This record gives sequence, C-alpha cells and structure tokens, in this order.
Amino acid sequence: MRAEKKLISADYLARLNASPFFIVVDYTGLKVGAITELRKRLTKAGAGMTVVKNSLFKIAAQEAGVDLGGALTGQLAVVTGQKDIAAAAKALKTFKSEFEKPQIKFGYLANQRLEAPAILTLADLPPLEVLRAKFLGLVNTPATRLVQILNTPGSQLARVIKAQSEKPTEKPA
Repeated sequence: MRAEKKLISADYLARLNASPFFIVVDYTGLKVGAITELRKRLTKAGAGMTVVKNSLFKIAAQEAGVDLGGALTGQLAVVTGQKDIAAAAKALKTFKSEFEKPQIKFGYLANQRLEAPAILTLADLPPLEVLRAKFLGLVNTPATRLVQILNTPGSQLARVIKAQSEKPTEKPA
C-alpha cells in the first residue's frame, strides 16, 4: 500500500478508536452546501462526518476489530463522535426528513452492529441527560414515598396534640 493510503487508513483507524460509535451513511446526491449544513448540525450534536474511501475504511475497520460484513458500496461517509449516538442519529434523521438524504446504511455501538431501523429508533430517544434525570427520579421516588409513609403517623399525632392544646379550656361552674 502506498504511503498516502497508509496515512489515510491510519486516520480512519484513529477516528474509529476515539469514538464509542460510528454510523455509515450514503451521501449520494447531496450537494456541497447540503453536506456543509449536515456537518454543522452534527458538530452541534457532538459528532463529525468524514467522507471515506471504501477500501481504505474497510482495512481500518478490520484493524479496529470491527467486521463490516459485506462489501462497502456507494459514496459513503462515516459519522463518529465523543457524545452519545442518539444525538448524532437525531441530527441525521432530522436532516434526512428535510433533504431526503443521506441514507443511513448501518452503524456500530460498543462493537455491536446496528442496522438502519435500530439507529432511527435511537434517534427517537430523548437526550442522555434527560434519560439520566428520569432514571434518578424513578430511583428517588420509592425512598421519598417511604419517608412520607413513615412520617405520616407522627405528623398526625402532632396535629392532634396541637389542636388539643389550642382548644379553649372550660372553667368549672
């Protein structure tokens, strides 16, 4: 392999190793302006898109320990990022609904292959911070209710005693 190709393959490998996920998309038919807009949206989502040469990307994926399966065909780009995959998938899905492109091929999350429908399902999930907040709320709810249940008899007794103490006393006749 020529030195330039080794350098490009090493760059792909570094991107794959630095990201917990990647999504392969077919950008056939997108013009430069649309690709630039897609890159801006992905950057806001904490991801980036790289147009790849299929043969070199396949070599880099094999070196990263990812089996891509069949041959890569078409004009492909790879979306990688440091944040969660749901934000990148949401940006891709929103962009596709507006421009009808790019076509999501497949992706990988933690060395597990995800097909296009699974990636679109991830796009429908709320952001990771919202999911964490909901989870913490679910964990906190039983403890809060237990404290309320344990506190209820004592607070009722305190209210009865207070009501008795505030009641006017009757003088004997």
